[in-house]
Amino acid sequence: MTERRIELSEDIDPIVYYGVNDIHVQLFRNLYPNVRIQTRGTTIKMQGDEAAVEELSSLIKRCSESCLEKGMLNERQIIDIYQSFESRLEAWGQGKNKDVREKAARKDKQEADDVLLYGVNGRAITVRTPNQKRLSEDFEKNDLLFAVGPAGTGKTYTAIALAVRSLKEKKIRRIILSRPAVEAGEKLGFLPGDLKEKIDPYLQPLYDALQDMLPSSRLKEYLEDGTIQIAPLAYMRGRTLSEAVIILDEAQNTSPLQIKMFLTRMGEGSKIIVTGDESQVDLPQTQRSGLTDAMNVLKEVEGIATVKFDKRDIVRHRLVQRIVEAYDNRQKRSVIE
Repeated sequence: MTERRIELSEDIDPIVYYGVNDIHVQLFRNLYPNVRIQTRGTTIKMQGDEAAVEELSSLIKRCSESCLEKGMLNERQIIDIYQSFESRLEAWGQGKNKDVREKAARKDKQEADDVLLYGVNGRAITVRTPNQKRLSEDFEKNDLLFAVGPAGTGKTYTAIALAVRSLKEKKIRRIILSRPAVEAGEKLGFLPGDLKEKIDPYLQPLYDALQDMLPSSRLKEYLEDGTIQIAPLAYMRGRTLSEAVIILDEAQNTSPLQIKMFLTRMGEGSKIIVTGDESQVDLPQTQRSGLTDAMNVLKEVEGIATVKFDKRDIVRHRLVQRIVEAYDNRQKRSVIE
């Protein structure tokens, strides 16, 4: 008779892990009927045959990893992990069909490399284009990145996914998201409400991305305790932002002085991603875009990477690519004329 105790990570909610009415614990009992399982708080206690206890321990640990990675656990995940033990013993342990095994391993690695993180309901958030993948790779090697290109290429979404992944992996302590509060060709006039209500319309695209990646309760907690901060660019002045991923979205609508102020907020252990579309400047025609200015000034500086997205990276509705092409063609004709 062997006894084993496992402590769940403090980042795992026992209610999520055990399931409603302990349905996941009951599934463990059904899979291993000869092992006695007891739970108390975050502690799981097992008693039974040594081999069965060891295998159940491995299953529980793998399920914990999956729960941490995806922010959830369901019966399908548990069964998939359980079946992977059996298939590995049968196909891999007996050494059958080496070529098939190696091909499967390469495919699994490729798919794993493309996954940035698992979002709400376990949905895999992946890089979908070569430039999104390049942005992900350059993020690991550089502390400042410019991601520029047309609408719909996933610049901001990928940047936020990289930030959330870094937070989940505890590489940083917080995420700072910012945008210049510039109206896109409209005069919205007076906005009622407190400060948050006034600036939220400008920042809604950032909230939309975060809601795909984090459960609503966790996102609310992060916003309340300052782990994730969303603020207009004007509120960056005077701050030093350490151990953070800092994202400036719609940077084409900054002035040269504003973007210089923003870039110099970087503290120790931080990374900055600046995203924007040079073809969608909403500034007065007499004002120079800070995004273009900054990329020209900093193009030779070490530790800075620039990823230029184009219409081939557009991942929204197929019409978006055609719309971008039509406007590009008109601009080219006007230059020729």
